[in-house]
Amino acid sequence: MSRLGDLGARLYRGEVGYDFVGKRKFWYAISILITIAAIAGLAVRGLNMGIEFKGGAVFNTPKTSISVAAAQDHAEEASGHDAIVQKLGNGGLRIQVTELNTAQADKVQAQLSKDLNIPQEKINADLVGPSWGKQIANKAWMGLGIFMILVVIYLAIAFEWRMAVAALIALIHDLTITVGVYALVGFEVTPGTVIGLLTILGYSLYDTVVVFDSLKEGSKDITKQTRFTYSEVANRSINSTLVRSINTTVVALLPVAGLLFIGGGVLGAGMLNDISLSLFVGLAAGAYSSIFIATPLVADLKEREPSIRALKKRVLAKRKAAAAKGEAPDFSDESPDEPRGAEPEDGEPSERDIPPAAVVAGPRGHGGRGRGRPSGKRR
Repeated sequence: MSRLGDLGARLYRGEVGYDFVGKRKFWYAISILITIAAIAGLAVRGLNMGIEFKGGAVFNTPKTSISVAAAQDHAEEASGHDAIVQKLGNGGLRIQVTELNTAQADKVQAQLSKDLNIPQEKINADLVGPSWGKQIANKAWMGLGIFMILVVIYLAIAFEWRMAVAALIALIHDLTITVGVYALVGFEVTPGTVIGLLTILGYSLYDTVVVFDSLKEGSKDITKQTRFTYSEVANRSINSTLVRSINTTVVALLPVAGLLFIGGGVLGAGMLNDISLSLFVGLAAGAYSSIFIATPLVADLKEREPSIRALKKRVLAKRKAAAAKGEAPDFSDESPDEPRGAEPEDGEPSERDIPPAAVVAGPRGHGGRGRGRPSGKRR
């Protein structure tokens, strides 16, 4: 078995693990800082909306030796507006100039013919109206709203409303970061960008639902035992699905990274940047939020319930009493089907006097005499 596979098996069995939920305030702080930076970039720089949303003209030239920078200078001088120039695969140029009408486009086409030394009839000019882009934007917003509503309804039915709220916050977190990165980088926003933004919602939700499903199974009848708190079970759910989440995210990111860095950067196919950047940032943000945001939020919301708060008090009281006697807590009278969690949270004030040896959080299916029961052996 590979090292990664062995690590995944040990995480699943609870032999190793990281206290994601216990350190949730740290991860919340990081997410808040990133989100503030994204919103600030969006407010200060704004989005570089493409010609499909602003309207204007697109000029396509045949193969030419004129550089992109020189063509951009000529286009801006001829039109009086900002221009975006991209090198095409056939050696030609794609020149976009916003806010041009038909008469202005004809003048710019004639001037480009002189400046670039290309016959005017070989320069194809296409006018793009802003109404088409507005229709796409409106439909995208409508689709996003419907998607969010359906997600909340489904998760509330399949799991519970707290998980639905946590997943919704995670999705908004992912979208905000992705849009903010677009504003900071200055990439052009095109219909391809909108498609990419809608696509990442599914990837983000997939990882979150995988963890939620594990948490739902692990927390069944949780109040009938005094071995683990809800946060510990939630943390165990994250660790048991961690390698799977990392694997699926890396596999999805590799081809997207190829489009972004090789296709858009090395080969100069700038049009690939529109969709690849939104996918790359969105996939990474979605993997982050499913681990560090969504599940810890569920634990926060769940532990406000009176029954879960009472469970936490019983668990900590039992551990403290056992620690005072120098013994491991006795779970011999509990159900063999009790939920399984992870190591206790760090920072709990009532756990300061409890030695780590007194906390039993053994691996799945292990525990000495019978399933889920301690062997009586002290560690």
